[in-house]
Amino acid sequence: MKRRAPDDLGIVDRVWARLLASGEGWRVSEVVCRSGPRDPVFEEEHAWVSVSAVLEGSFTYRSKRGRVLLTPGSLLLGEPKASFCCGHEHGVGDRCVAFHLAPALLEEVAGDLSGVTRTGFASHRLPPLQRLAPLIADVQALAASPGARSAEELVLRMAGAALRGVEAGTPRSVSTRDERRMAEAVRTMEARLVEPLSLGTLAEGLGMGRHHFLRTFRKVIGESPYSYVLGRRLGLAAERLRTSHDRIADIAFACGFGDLSEFVRRFGARFGVTPSAYRAGARLGPA
Repeated sequence: MKRRAPDDLGIVDRVWARLLASGEGWRVSEVVCRSGPRDPVFEEEHAWVSVSAVLEGSFTYRSKRGRVLLTPGSLLLGEPKASFCCGHEHGVGDRCVAFHLAPALLEEVAGDLSGVTRTGFASHRLPPLQRLAPLIADVQALAASPGARSAEELVLRMAGAALRGVEAGTPRSVSTRDERRMAEAVRTMEARLVEPLSLGTLAEGLGMGRHHFLRTFRKVIGESPYSYVLGRRLGLAAERLRTSHDRIADIAFACGFGDLSEFVRRFGARFGVTPSAYRAGARLGPA
């Protein structure tokens, strides 16, 4: 297995990285990988603490703690001096925004959070949970328009989310077969994100029963298929609210919501504000 330098910026094989912002004890970079199933796997090492938001694509992450599947909306958690490998045996490419923190800065954040008793990560991943949606939306905004002030705030918020999340426990082990099938399901959901997709359609495409598919998806991905699709649609809507002047109703329908009132209710439940308030706030800075 080949090895490459930790946290390099620039083009390394099929990985491209762009520095978005940096400051005392932290830096943020956008990382785009174009690797696929036939490309070699490299052993790498985190120089600092790493909390990365997965924005596109899916990939596996493996270290001495085990292996997990990362999908859009999830957070990858890496510890300093820890060796790891990323693989794309289930698809081609991904895009992440990586937040790197010096260990001292993570300890500072941990000391300010009640109930957090450690700075190490017991697991590699936080799944695409509902409470992470506003954070992921702000990461998308930072990648589109980098700024040192907003980046520093996001570094601290990402660290807080990671530290609070690891207190929830460790993920259950999954088989390679289940991982492969759920990666295929995620690719189907991403390709048909705004279309109506039933559990039956997804399960049938994988040769599984509906209940078995539901249980397996939750075990591998970390949340239910419905919640995953809902979160991805709302994230897409948030991006369009931030970057376009389209009517809110048009955005709702374009993102797969058949009813405007349902969209407003779902958006408010996940982001804590109405779509119009989110759009107004996005003009001023991170939500």
